[in-house]
Amino acid sequence: MKVSARNLIPGTVKSVTVGMVNAEVVIDAAGATIVSVITKESAAALGIKAGSKVYAMIKASNVMVVTD
Repeated sequence: MKVSARNLIPGTVKSVTVGMVNAEVVIDAAGATIVSVITKESAAALGIKAGSKVYAMIKASNVMVVTD
């Protein structure tokens, strides 16, 4: 698969919590935690479970940086 997104971060699934509609996927990406909410159908179709090797693909029109 080829993707135009530059922010493709490899990681390992730490946990998947399936709800009525969505699934929360927690990914360990080199010590950083990334949390994604996807449909439970997508989680099942992708076969995502704890220990799965995945990529977090982040695509946003802008990212804000805030300080106190």
